[in-house]
Order: sequence, then structure tokens, then C-alpha cells
Amino acid sequence: MVTTQRRLRGRLRKGVLLVHIISVGAWFGIDVVLAVLVFTALLTDDTGVAVTSLAALELFAVWPMLVASLLSLASGIVLGLGSKWGILRYWWVLVKLVINVGMSALIVFALRPGIGDAAEYAGRLAAGDATATMPEDLIFPPIVSPTLLLIAFTLSVLKPWGRVRASSPPPRVASEEIYAAA
Repeated sequence: MVTTQRRLRGRLRKGVLLVHIISVGAWFGIDVVLAVLVFTALLTDDTGVAVTSLAALELFAVWPMLVASLLSLASGIVLGLGSKWGILRYWWVLVKLVINVGMSALIVFALRPGIGDAAEYAGRLAAGDATATMPEDLIFPPIVSPTLLLIAFTLSVLKPWGRVRASSPPPRVASEEIYAAA
């Protein structure tokens, strides 16, 4: 049985690739802004600046980042299915897929609650609560996420490693056997 793979061609491929690049770029940009806001809140001595930075986190960080990650995931899957690279055929594509799925899950299950804790801290800080403490784990997302995205960018350019499993060549049949069977 011969299977043919449908390849994306021309404008459709370019359009999906453009969506993929823009969504990943937006995701990275949101991460950079997240880092600026988190480190500003951590390093400032001005309570107003810390409160404003943390309030801004709550407004924009989770949902735009999640939309960008899911758009990146969907467009990456379409590109994989519509190209010679596939989704599970090459290690670099598989690693990028794992990074994207893992980071998307972290947005929902780790970042969203962490941003909620930061917003609660900001509210307590704005109310003058001297016992309020900054959530310690808020420092990890702006370090981990851009690092993993840079790894994914690098994999896209270098395309290291090789096939996930080397496909075995079709069995060779001697021409005499073919003629003898006929």
C-alpha cells in the first residue's frame, strides 16, 4: 500500500508559516514583557511601581500567552503534517512539540495560579499590608520560558540530530525472483 502525504504548497504554506512565526514571536515578546514586569516588581523600592507591575501581569500575561502558544502549536502541527519534516519523524520537531505542549500546560497549571498569587500580593501591598510577601516562584517563568523558546528557535534553524527511528529500506527482491513468479 502506497500512502501519499499531502504537502502544503505556495501561498497556503507561506501563510501558515507566517502565522507560526508571528505567534511564536508574540509569545516570546509577551515573555520579555513578563520578565520586565516581574523584575521591576522585585527590584523596585517604590510600592506603587511594584503594585502597577504586578497588576499589569494579571491583565495581560496568561490569556494572550496561552493564545500565542496554542496558535503556535496548531500552526506547527499543520506545518509538520504538510511538509517532509512531519511531526514525529525528526527529533528536532518532536523536541519542539514537547516544549510547546509542556509550556502550554505550564501556562495553565503554573503561571495562571502564580499570577493570581502575585495579584493578591499586589492588592495586599497596595492596602499597606506590611506582612505581604512576594511569591518566590514568580521569578521562574521569565527565565524558563524564554530559554525554552530560544532552544526551539535554535532547533528550527539548525535542525540537528536526525530521524526519530530510521526507516528500514524496502526489501530487495532479485530480478530473477520477480520473473520466476510471473
